[in-house]
Parts: sequence; structure tokens; C-alpha cells
Amino acid sequence: MNILLNGSDLTLDQIHQLISHPTATISLCKEAIVSMNKSRALVDQWVAENKVVYGVTTGFGEFANVFISEDQREELQENLILSHSAGTGEFLPEYIVRTIILLRINALAKGHSGIRVSTVETLVAMYNNHITPAVPEQGSVGSSGDLVQLSHIALALIGKGTIVKNGQYFSSKEVLHNHQLQPVRLTSKEGLALINGTQMMGAFGAITVIEAQHLAAIADIAGAMSADALRSTDRAFDERIHNLRGFVGQKTTAKNLRTLLKGSQIRESHRDDDNRVQDAYSIRCMPQVHGASRDAINYVMDVLSREINAANDNPLIFPDSNEYLEGGNFHGQPLALALDFLAIACAELANISERRIERMVNGALSNGLPRFLAKSGGVQSGMMIAQYSAASIVSENKVLCHPASIDSIPTSANQEDHNSMGSISAQKCLKVVDNLRKVLAIELLCAAQALDFHRPLQSSSLLENVHSEIRKIVPFAETDRVLYTDIKAIEDLLKTKSLPSIAGITVELHS
Repeated sequence: MNILLNGSDLTLDQIHQLISHPTATISLCKEAIVSMNKSRALVDQWVAENKVVYGVTTGFGEFANVFISEDQREELQENLILSHSAGTGEFLPEYIVRTIILLRINALAKGHSGIRVSTVETLVAMYNNHITPAVPEQGSVGSSGDLVQLSHIALALIGKGTIVKNGQYFSSKEVLHNHQLQPVRLTSKEGLALINGTQMMGAFGAITVIEAQHLAAIADIAGAMSADALRSTDRAFDERIHNLRGFVGQKTTAKNLRTLLKGSQIRESHRDDDNRVQDAYSIRCMPQVHGASRDAINYVMDVLSREINAANDNPLIFPDSNEYLEGGNFHGQPLALALDFLAIACAELANISERRIERMVNGALSNGLPRFLAKSGGVQSGMMIAQYSAASIVSENKVLCHPASIDSIPTSANQEDHNSMGSISAQKCLKVVDNLRKVLAIELLCAAQALDFHRPLQSSSLLENVHSEIRKIVPFAETDRVLYTDIKAIEDLLKTKSLPSIAGITVELHS
């Protein structure tokens, strides 16, 4: 599989495909090459004319008023990369760094950055040959883009960085040479073009929102299993209720729940029970709560779909009018706000999931299920501590959901006096989504155990399919055992993204 990049129509689905298929490659389309050549020709013209252009013939940031002579301009660009490679902390995972490179190539392919095609082609070759720079996780304030992380990538491009492979570290100059690639010698504007952008935020955001959309479907599946196990009514999911409110996410979740519960023998066994008029909110309000998170996820998908195809360099070059414009498209505020919102939306899916777990293990709330879902309560603790773990995780999420985007620390001698902190929003959002997966794994573990206590009654055919998939890896708990292993097995199952199709639920990677 090869994906052509032109800077305008990269999709979240394509990003997902590239991450999922390590042998997939990328390349620049002809239109992108034409556009890049046009903007580069204009940069060369300005350089020849000694025209004062920010970042081309001047210094950067607070040094924007310093004119750089012709014989120092290559040194200027390399010094930019060297000085900005100031990250700290652990190195980012390979799949995230590769996605950053992908998104930066796509932004450059728009043809508004003035970079040479040959420089971008070397980046493409690095991506296709899995030459992954070591990029520290800390250092970006989310304005002027993710300068630090993009600089560490550019550092590898010029042969002065570090490449990580299978946990080992190598000189980028050596690795490039081994792949018959020459380190790039940067010319005017190129250093700036490589590091002005929101690609770390964008990479984290794209990866996170793809997973969030998948887990929103899992939340509906887990919620439906829990509802059936708790002998809940399905009246609250009636289409007429949700049409009167009109939110798309709410209607989608209600439809999913109706589909998932249709034909359940467990549901039919208590349909005429006059005591089952209304369920607790964690069951009855799943469409409203899950649906609100779905709508938030879709909003973030729209933001990311725009940003991964945006020109966020500075200055931007417009070859058709022979102009350059200095602006702030590198500012990460749209992503910072959206990713804080996404963290909150996913934390809420975990919150309500934990409440359903509590109902299943609490003998006073479970409508007849054995306490803690233990076959021999007392001598066995059953799923008691699984709920503890879920409670711990949702509490951690509440701390992580403090918005990073409301903070700002001035940088660059107060020239850059408002920063988005979007890189922090992005990284903690991924942690929240990882935590959501864990909580949903615990809910599925408990719901599968609970359904077995209803035998010989069957749930719906779709939920029985899910139950069977879980039972392939996690048997019924006849007695106490190490639950870590069970939870991890289900979490790994969720990472395969196979469960929604087994349950007949569609996951769409667009808003």
C-alpha cells in the first residue's frame, strides 16, 4: 500500500492504515512537487535580491530584526536546528514519531513553505525505510508549533541526530549512509520550514481520536452487556425518546443499544416485571452520556481532519502573488482546546463504565447477581478488586482532565507571550484514552462473568458473539485467580479493534 500526499486530503483512516501496516509507504504526488518548486523558486529569488524576509534573511523570534548576510545563511538554518533540539524526558514511541514525520511531510507538500523538494524527499525516504529519530517527549509549549520535537527530527535529517531501532541508538549520519541517503545541508528558510508546525500535537491527536472513536463503540457494547446482565429495561433506548432531543451521538448510541439487546432471552424473562420501571442513570442514561462523548469525539475528529491538512509554517509563501505573509498558523490553540475536550469526553465514558461495574459487583444493586460475581462468596472475593482498579483509574483520569490549554507561559523574551500548551493536552489525552480502554476491559470482564450466572438464558445473538470472543481468552471464573491476566487479555483484544465488527457496530473515522 502506498499513500500519495498532496497536503490537502490526508484522512484519519489513512493514518490508521499506515500505523496498522508497517510495510505501507508514502510518496509525494506530482501536484505537490510542482507547488513546492514554485514556492522554492520564490525563496531563491528573494535571497538573490537580499530582500528582508523573516527566517530567510533574518534571525528568529526576538532576533527577527537582525539581518543575516549571505555567507551566514546556511549556518543560520543549521544553528536553528541545533539550538532548538533542547528536548527532555523519555523518547516518544516509534509510531508517534513516524506519524509526526508523516504529518510534517504532508504540510510541506502544500507548497507554502519554500522548502526544496529534495529535502522533503529525504524525509519521505526516512519514513519509508523506518529511520526513526529519537525525539524527547518534553519541550513543546504548543506555539510556534512543536519546535523542540520537530527540531530533533530535523537534527536526524541533517546527520547530527540519533536514530532509535529496537531499543538501540545509532548516529543518524551512519544510518542515513547505510540507506544510501545523504544528510541534508539546509539552505535558506529550510530549517524554519521543518520545525514550524503542530505535528506532534497533530500526531498524538490523530492517534488518540482514532482510538477514542473505537472505544466509544466498545463502551456501547460493554454497556449493553452490563444492562442485560443487570436485568435492565430497554424502554429507555426507544428511538422516540432520542428523536425528541435530536443529538446525533445520543441517537447513535441508543440505536446501538437497541441493536445489541434485540432478541435477548434475559430481557424477555423480566419484561413483565412491574418492579423494573426505571434503571439507574448509568444504565438508563447511556445514550445521553455516551452520546455526548460521541459528539465531542466527532468534533475533535473534525478539528484533526482540518489540521492534518493545514499549512502551519511561518512565514507562509504565496507563489501566485509573489508574496509572503507572517502569521501564526503554528499556534496550537485549536488542538489544545479540542484535545482537552477529548480527554474529558473519554474520561466520562470511563466514569459511567465504572458505575456499571459497581452495580454488577454490589449485591445490593445487582438485581440478583451473586455478590462480587463470586461463585462461592466469602471464601472467594470474585471481582471485588477489579472494581477497585476501575475506581483508581477513573480517579486518575479526573486529575489528567485538568485542561492544559488554560495555562500559558511567555517565551522568547515575551515575543511569544501566549502559548497553547497543546503538547501537554495531547500527551495526557492519550493517557486518558489508554485508561478508558482498561476500564472498559474490566467492565467486559465483569459483564461476561455476570451473563454466565443467567444460564441457561441467553443474551442477544450479537452479545453472545462478544461473550464467546471474550471466553476464548478468559474463561469463567470458577474460583479466584490473578485478575491482572484476565484484564490484560481483554485489553489486548480491544487493541485489535475487532470487537465492534463482531458486535455489528460500525466505527467511522470521520465526523
